[in-house]
Amino acid sequence: MGTNGILKTRLKNGLTVLIKETHNAPVATFWVWYRVGSRNEIPGITGASHWVEHMQFKGTPTYPASALDKLISREGGAWNAFTFIDWTAYFEVMPADKIELGIDLEADRMANSAFDPEEVDSERTVIISERSGSENSPAWLLYEEMLGAAFRVHPYRTEVVGELIDLQTMTRDDLYNHYRRYYAPGNAVAVLVGDVDAGQALKDIEERFGEISGGEAIPEVVRPEPPQYGERRVTVNREGQTAYIMVAYRGYEIKHPDFFALAVADSILAGATSFNFMSTAETSNHTSRLYKALVETELAAGMSGGLTATIDPYLYTISATVRDGRTCREVEDAIHAETDRMAQGDISEQEFAKARKQAKALFAYDSESVSSQGFWLGFAETLVGDYEWFDTFLDKLMAVTLDDVKRVSADVFQSNKRIVGWYVPTGNGTQQGGE
Repeated sequence: MGTNGILKTRLKNGLTVLIKETHNAPVATFWVWYRVGSRNEIPGITGASHWVEHMQFKGTPTYPASALDKLISREGGAWNAFTFIDWTAYFEVMPADKIELGIDLEADRMANSAFDPEEVDSERTVIISERSGSENSPAWLLYEEMLGAAFRVHPYRTEVVGELIDLQTMTRDDLYNHYRRYYAPGNAVAVLVGDVDAGQALKDIEERFGEISGGEAIPEVVRPEPPQYGERRVTVNREGQTAYIMVAYRGYEIKHPDFFALAVADSILAGATSFNFMSTAETSNHTSRLYKALVETELAAGMSGGLTATIDPYLYTISATVRDGRTCREVEDAIHAETDRMAQGDISEQEFAKARKQAKALFAYDSESVSSQGFWLGFAETLVGDYEWFDTFLDKLMAVTLDDVKRVSADVFQSNKRIVGWYVPTGNGTQQGGE
């Protein structure tokens, strides 16, 4: 057993297995994480990881698509999946004595997904429609432009859903080859948390996954983004009545020694960010600097800030909805005033302590449920290569000092390293909310 009673094993075929017994309720969750996301895609197959995730719900010879939902729901369970820029994850939450079904299902679809050509084509329509729906969101459109401006070399430049041209032209073989390359035990982490016996559960997992071929070595993604030597700006003019603004700065990767100091800076500036995709926390950013500077002054109708935990350096992004009668320029100036204050070290000890406490409380809340623990363990093992990143999260957060936050703010919030985006709606033929 490892720390916190977690059993970590690596099967002969390369599958990393984490098992945590927790007997608070007769529930268990099973996760399989794959180290593949939009980061692993090249032009021509952007969106492949997300599309493969959809295909994983289309059944295998053993479990036809029509049977899957019924099997899970009949046992009182739930299941779902996420595709993100660095990873794809699948999970089931079941009564503990039924979790073997989840283990069986995940082992089966790791090796035996059918990718029926008709199903591929019907899902093409679904995903193109999903992308079209996203394009109806001004904030999504603006963010896509921001990514394109921020990343000229690194594959983080592309949204997870992929480019429309690739969604239209990708073939069944493109998708199946992507699946076969990345959906292998050597590129996966299996996590079981719940009211189980760890020794018996490991035998069950070995029995179902042990015979699957380990797969070939996955090629490393080495496309570092060159330095940015000046502010970059994008403007989107599309229909609508509301203006939006985004300001992004170069963030740190998850393994960076100052990642947690930036997390505390984020908590001060915009309110603590949850990295947990299972989060049910009702977070409030009303005590944050940007809420006070933008929303309480009635410059913006709403704002948010976001730190993303990623394998390579990503963006720290601030978003605001411009209030009717106000302009993008006014809101942008107010955002810069706050990031400049952070960069200049204008942060009080009291403000720092409160922000760190809020980040700590959010993490504690987000780590309570069995499914959240399954998420965190897989997330840490997949992104960092060590589940103990999750176990020591609070220690690392509480080790951050005010001087760390000041130093990191000076490094990150530099005007020549930012990307600024305006969504200026055309309204009824005239641009609203610009200057």
